[in-house]
Amino acid sequence: MRSSPAIPAPSASIPCYPAPVSATVTPLKVATPRHTALVRVTHWLTVISFFALLITGAEIVISHPRFYWGETGNVNMQPLFSLHIPSSRDTVPTGYGYVMPDQNGWSRALHFQAAWVAVLTGLVYFIASLANGHFRKNLVPAPPDRSWPAFRTIIARYLRRKPPNASEAHSYNVLQRTSYLAVIFILFPLVILTGLALSPAFNAAFPFVVDAFGGRQSARTLHFFITIFLVLFLVVHVTMIFLAGFIPRMRAMITGRAPGPSERP
Repeated sequence: MRSSPAIPAPSASIPCYPAPVSATVTPLKVATPRHTALVRVTHWLTVISFFALLITGAEIVISHPRFYWGETGNVNMQPLFSLHIPSSRDTVPTGYGYVMPDQNGWSRALHFQAAWVAVLTGLVYFIASLANGHFRKNLVPAPPDRSWPAFRTIIARYLRRKPPNASEAHSYNVLQRTSYLAVIFILFPLVILTGLALSPAFNAAFPFVVDAFGGRQSARTLHFFITIFLVLFLVVHVTMIFLAGFIPRMRAMITGRAPGPSERP
């Protein structure tokens, strides 16, 4: 009887089965639109002009760090309050034996220029946001969020330093919306009007505006306090950006796109 031919053993170098393929697919993060070009351009123009206004405004205050209430105010009058800092003018009594360098000339010129940049930028933003529905869609709180429990939930989350929800990468929460609306429709117009009230030309053309603030010196005092509120808003705003993720937020305000939900290819 003839023997069957031997079947060669499978070579170790030739696999009998295909190599296993991992079924795990790494999800891809797709960036989604966040801020329009209008919002980004007006945002950064406002940032630049606001810091210019802060620096020059501080120099103007140093020239006379005394605040009054009413139409007039000078060194011969009792101030409403004074800042305990040296002045850049030796005629202003501050209690210090020296004066600061006088930077009043260039600071006033740059202050007015930066103010007009801020005003024109704000007008463009306001008109365009009304036309394209930005206020209604992105800033006005939804009806369910217009309640104290909604505010309390957001405030409690901030106080506990909990990370923001994924939805906040693409939309503002109710506390942010309310704060932005207060700045846009209350603080920003007031700081502009009180600043304009300090101009003699504006006073001559619109005296009723100056009278509404109680006089030019009252407008200057109110201008100072409103600026403090805006600075406090800026500090809280920047702090919240750091807590929520500085790089993603900055990238969204520069490129207009934010990290989106994970998607499979």
